[in-house]
Amino acid sequence: MYDVRFPGLRRRGFLAATTGAAALALVGCAGGTDDKTAGASGTPKRGGRLRAAFAGGGASETLDPHLANLFADVARAKALFDKLADYGADLSAQPRLAEKWESNKTLDRWQVTLRQATFHDGKPVTAKDVLYSYRRIADPKQAFRAKASLEPIDLDASRATGERSIEFVLKRPTAEFPNILAAFGAYIVPENATEFDKKPIGSGPFRFVSFAPGRSAVFRRYDDHWDGAPLLDEIEFVVANEESARVNALLGGQVEYAHELNPTTARAHEGKGQIEIVRLRNSAMQAFCMKTDRAPFDDKRVREAFFLIADRQELVDGALSGAGEVGNDLFGKGYEYYAADLPQREQDLDKARALLKQAGAEKLKVTLDTSAVAAGFTEAAGIFRDQAAKAGVTIDVKMGSKDSYWSDILDNGTLSCYRSGAMPIEAHISQRLLTDSTTNATKWRHKDFDALYEQAQSTRDKTERAAVYERMQRRLYTEGGFLIWGFADWIIGTARTVKGVETKAPANTLDWARFDKVWLA
Repeated sequence: MYDVRFPGLRRRGFLAATTGAAALALVGCAGGTDDKTAGASGTPKRGGRLRAAFAGGGASETLDPHLANLFADVARAKALFDKLADYGADLSAQPRLAEKWESNKTLDRWQVTLRQATFHDGKPVTAKDVLYSYRRIADPKQAFRAKASLEPIDLDASRATGERSIEFVLKRPTAEFPNILAAFGAYIVPENATEFDKKPIGSGPFRFVSFAPGRSAVFRRYDDHWDGAPLLDEIEFVVANEESARVNALLGGQVEYAHELNPTTARAHEGKGQIEIVRLRNSAMQAFCMKTDRAPFDDKRVREAFFLIADRQELVDGALSGAGEVGNDLFGKGYEYYAADLPQREQDLDKARALLKQAGAEKLKVTLDTSAVAAGFTEAAGIFRDQAAKAGVTIDVKMGSKDSYWSDILDNGTLSCYRSGAMPIEAHISQRLLTDSTTNATKWRHKDFDALYEQAQSTRDKTERAAVYERMQRRLYTEGGFLIWGFADWIIGTARTVKGVETKAPANTLDWARFDKVWLA
């Protein structure tokens, strides 16, 4: 055990599968490495204990993987448990416990075959365990994270067709069914498992040793893991809620891995040789959200004018300290189905002024809601206010509560600062851009757009499906309500002895916060 006292909880790093309390806490750092893994040189070596510092959740922490919400929870969950699939670097679903999946012609029944894998007590992972896990998550009396993601599955009609095969019956055709298997929090636990904090049993690369909520969790290598035994003997997750505490523990040799560092820290230590800085690109969208159902943004000319007011590079440099790259008003840069061929939008103040004049909004005044709820939000608001003034637009920046910001901006106001963590483009559309989406912050409600989504979901051929997604993105690029100005990096610090940390892994993907392929040199 380590003997450093870390301060109590101040700032939580939440996952971003939704807006709201779970919106992704994001920071970043300039520059970057193109190596697939940081410090990948040298021969992988077995042995040793790696200590990893994360912001935690205090005494209420649990190892129940279906309750995983904080980054620390998810890092621990993926060490102990497995999902049927998980997201690759491009946010496409990659097989994990599922060896393969195939659908019927109408895409409403999917056959999933499990690979040969065992739980830490030596029992095989079976179809019964999978159905138990999904039914537990879907329990209407519980608030498990993956419940909404599993909604398309008719779990009463789904059944085991063999020890390692399951037929999933869906409520509607779903071409992107593998995304459901990869959903945040959709971990597989043994049938009838309910007690997770005393001696959790999973099928992940590490098995349980000890857990002190809000302080530490120790896990040991599971030699029989289906994907090969980890190189490390042990992994210890320690809780350090303040960024300064994580950095000091790393510099002082009390930990070898520090999650979620800020740009100033990265700049101060980059290239100095004491610690390594790892940047995970494209970890989060940064945007302004325009409500398309009310003035002035119910006029698409005003929305286009705002697209043209933004100097994206200035926003990235100022609000993210250069720790990211410019956006093009579309979610998911570099992800599967991203419409990369659309021209990069540049600032054009003359055209913006002309559009505002056409819309009768020459001396427009608008309130921009922001909050210190996320890194860079208040800076972005100030920068955009100054950019808008050059086009004759007066922006009044209004500071909101950190505690209620996400629920406040969902239905109220007209313009707000917004961000999102990594998720498939399909999930971004279904959660935020359909008429009945629960987190539709731009109030983008178009039945023909909904119909295109349904068409994409019922299109078997991937190339044809990609063409439908491109049509949808062209429409959003032209007249949508998200002004997506940038994508922030996510920063991790490691000791120089740590090798094999994946660098092409946005936060929330399979290889982020993954320790079974890491070693100590």
